[in-house]
Amino acid sequence: MARLINSTIACLAGLSASAATSAPGRVSEVRFRASADQLLELADHYGRAGETGKANAILEALSADPNPDIRNEARFRRAKLLVAEGQSNRAAVLLREIVDERPDAVPVRLELAGVLDKIGDKEGAWRQVRAAQAAGLPPAVARIVDRYSEALRAQRPFGASLEIALAPDSNINRATRSDTLGTVLGDFEISEEGKAKSGTGLALHAQAYRRLPIGADNSILVRVSSFADLYKHKDFNDIAADIAGGPELALGRDRLQLELGATQRWYGQKPYMRLARVAATFSHPFGSRTLVRLSGSAALVDNRVNDLQDGKTYTGHIDVERALTPTTGIAASVDVARESLDSPGYSTKGWRAGFTAWRDMGRMTLTLAGQIGRLHADERLLLFPDRRSDRYSRLTLGATFRQLQINGFAPLARFSLERNRSSVEFYDYRRARTELGIVRAF
Repeated sequence: MARLINSTIACLAGLSASAATSAPGRVSEVRFRASADQLLELADHYGRAGETGKANAILEALSADPNPDIRNEARFRRAKLLVAEGQSNRAAVLLREIVDERPDAVPVRLELAGVLDKIGDKEGAWRQVRAAQAAGLPPAVARIVDRYSEALRAQRPFGASLEIALAPDSNINRATRSDTLGTVLGDFEISEEGKAKSGTGLALHAQAYRRLPIGADNSILVRVSSFADLYKHKDFNDIAADIAGGPELALGRDRLQLELGATQRWYGQKPYMRLARVAATFSHPFGSRTLVRLSGSAALVDNRVNDLQDGKTYTGHIDVERALTPTTGIAASVDVARESLDSPGYSTKGWRAGFTAWRDMGRMTLTLAGQIGRLHADERLLLFPDRRSDRYSRLTLGATFRQLQINGFAPLARFSLERNRSSVEFYDYRRARTELGIVRAF
């Protein structure tokens, strides 16, 4: 895989296979008389000699050069040294800085894709490859990139991620604002505890995984993930933990992932739901800039609060992602779901369709996402006069500010509006949520 990337970079940049052999002059002469090209050559000499500390010092100084070509060349060479030293995260940050300044720098995008692939960020690696292909490639390079795309696989044996954000929310319990609840027995008054509550919480998302190879391109992936929305009033805390494992299989250009998983969820610090599932995901590239994913799952649900909501659930998902330009991409998705529970009043079928668009603007990435959906219950619950029928919508705007990154992390801001219109007041709500946190800067 590394040879494929290096071949691509050499083909695009016209690099010579030979290395500079001139030895550095005296330190005092280089310090006062060397040009930027000579300093780059000196850094290469130190790098080949194994004196990476000196090479990094020179390249770090040149990374602040006012000439963008010299600045980005120094960043690129320094990133290569960092990769060789095993500091892939720092290398990814430098490569991303170059791409932010030069979106058309195809060799750098491919180098970044290789680094992201190495650290286990398969989705990020695929996105960089598609962005490079969207820029347009010479035929010889396009063939190399196609081969790289076919070989692109997550190789890192283990890894972990963590996202932390403050989240002001207008409706932390997704509850109605109505004062009454219509029933077949008349209108019931809803207590203040049952109405929508606002609050500021701490949103946590964490994941750790371990990959066990079972062949050249296949592996067993085991992962543990969790999320938590934590508030001052613990009665509204929403916490979930999930463990899953299964094979990842390479089928030519396609990928197939199978998994068995289990989820435990708590609400208000009390057990709320247990779930056991089997799932499959199939990924297939169409052309050089489009990726399609098909996934499905079946699960057994044990609701710890209401036995009438025990039963089975089935879901299907299709997602299409396309790079329009090196800095712009779009994605569309459709989800269908069926809940076959012990009570027909709680059993539902529904769908959701969504879109996502993103654009890099210098060292800032803007994202816009929207989703709509419908849901219908099989029958009405005995207490309510109407069968449940929902219309759902959500709009999200987000931005990542990589110009403020520290140690590989950058600030993130997201704002979303959510609305669920339901024929049953109990499920009718609106919600506005803001998230201010940190994410990886690449």
